[in-house]
Amino acid sequence: MSESPQRIRVLIADDQPLVRRGLALILAPDPAVAVVAEAENGEQAVELARLHRPDVVVMDIRMPVLDGVQATERLVRELPECRVLALSTFDMDEYVVAALRAGASGFLPKDVSPEELLAALRTVHGGEAAVAPRLLTRLISTFVTTPRRPQPPAPAPELGELTPREVEVWRLMAGGLDNAAIAGELEISVSTVKNHITSIFGKLDVRDRAQAVIAAYESGLVTAGSAG
Repeated sequence: MSESPQRIRVLIADDQPLVRRGLALILAPDPAVAVVAEAENGEQAVELARLHRPDVVVMDIRMPVLDGVQATERLVRELPECRVLALSTFDMDEYVVAALRAGASGFLPKDVSPEELLAALRTVHGGEAAVAPRLLTRLISTFVTTPRRPQPPAPAPELGELTPREVEVWRLMAGGLDNAAIAGELEISVSTVKNHITSIFGKLDVRDRAQAVIAAYESGLVTAGSAG
């Protein structure tokens, strides 16, 4: 009897044993998911990820030794094939945007339903961002435009490399629209939207939708007042 194909290998990282156990119990009944390891801090998460090579790390943001943001940065750098789904106790948490900046493919509040967690896991594993468009826009609007430290402005040539249609798709994506809504707005097919988004990711050198939206704010393409 062969093992189910394409099982999503998951590592759970959280400093609270009850949370780790709860997440494992939520994921265990799904035959398409295998929890391969559990970590109690970010340092351990990176070490276990190197050992077990999970497809997705479900990462708490606030942990001792090495927090989830720093752990995400290291995972993205050292294991680029591994996706990170960040978790946070609070919807409006500046660490969430920090995690997205670091390379996380999405984030969920910890009070989501089991069904939402599993759906997000599959979405992240499939290469998309598992962040609700409305919530993502709110987070970006609140935190990305807040001055953090002196840094050079976003490179203007990136905008110039995009076609006018790609810029419009990027703008609508940053406003919180999903692919179907963008297609309706521009009166083009969903498959054409997907092609544009793939091209946008390549030209901006971003991994997914979450990072593309952050880039839209940082480049000045959209502002907190103009989005959504």
